[in-house]
Amino acid sequence: MLKVPLKSHPNNIFLPRDPIKLGQSFLLSMAHSQSYPLSKCLPSQTEEEMENQKRTYQSFRHLVSTLPSVDGVSYLPLHCYNGWYASLPSLVSAMVAREHFKAQPTDVLLATCPKSGTTWLKALLFATVNRSSHTNSHPPLAALSPHQCVSTLESAVYINDRIPDLDALPSPRLFGTHIPFQSLPATVLDSGCRIVYLCRDPKDCFISLWHYINKLRAQDNIELRTLDEALEYFSNGISPFGPYWDHVLGYWNEHLERPQKVLFLKYEELMQHPKVHLKRLAEFVGSPFTEDEEKEGVVEGIIRLCSFENLSNSEVNKIGRVELAVGTVENSFFFRRGEVGDWANHLTPEMARRLEEITESKFRGSGLSF
Repeated sequence: MLKVPLKSHPNNIFLPRDPIKLGQSFLLSMAHSQSYPLSKCLPSQTEEEMENQKRTYQSFRHLVSTLPSVDGVSYLPLHCYNGWYASLPSLVSAMVAREHFKAQPTDVLLATCPKSGTTWLKALLFATVNRSSHTNSHPPLAALSPHQCVSTLESAVYINDRIPDLDALPSPRLFGTHIPFQSLPATVLDSGCRIVYLCRDPKDCFISLWHYINKLRAQDNIELRTLDEALEYFSNGISPFGPYWDHVLGYWNEHLERPQKVLFLKYEELMQHPKVHLKRLAEFVGSPFTEDEEKEGVVEGIIRLCSFENLSNSEVNKIGRVELAVGTVENSFFFRRGEVGDWANHLTPEMARRLEEITESKFRGSGLSF
């Protein structure tokens, strides 16, 4: 059950009730309401249109299948493309997105390296942008996972041989992505849409990724990756959408170049001062909090609603699933501990020092540090 003890307010959407009592009919209505219209982006199509889309995917599958593939911190082989790695399904979807995604100036793209706090930031962003349009006591995040509220381009939007008509989505459109900056769809830069990037200490990012990958491997009865194996792959940059350091630097450098279009956040700072950085986020995406909202506790309400405890304990994130390019994934897999410094419970001093030395070497001269 969600526990958000906030003072009642007629326009306060941050007073969730027990998600179990919402009922299946509410879940379905929320999933198909105007705020979650991804399903409406697939209008009736002719057989010829569907065949054309299928051929597009098939051509990219053939292309990716010709690229070098290696094992890595993954449960699928990783293919190397343009200096970074991804599984065949994810890379195919990223290529389709690059060719067909048409960004709009009002779009907000949430970018992360996998396991850097993506689920949490999706929840914060969605609740912030939509706070004025949901004036009931049933916030969508009590019934839908953050990954249903903010769909990721290469894992949830461009999948299943489909190319949706995203023009039907209301503005501002919110999307997530793990795609490295240099491989984003060209329209993202051309449109001038906003990008929010969240990075995390590589040691915690690695440990979170290791646990997540092993959950997927266990689900498919694949031998688990040992910590030593995973560290070797990660240190050599062979991880989904990695190398980690190149991924972070790509967005960091663009933030330095265009700070008005790229907001760079650190997971650790967001954890330490959530109110400060949530207000930065809201202002950056064009939805600043008013003085009245701050007085009424709306900022704190969003933080509590999107807390690890509330999200991980909601019924949808306990038993629900989400369909991704790589297959169906349990929502619970996206929640483990969410703590800063959990790496110390897993890495030996030598392991930690190795990652710290790589980070220092890669980030030297960039102005970025942890």
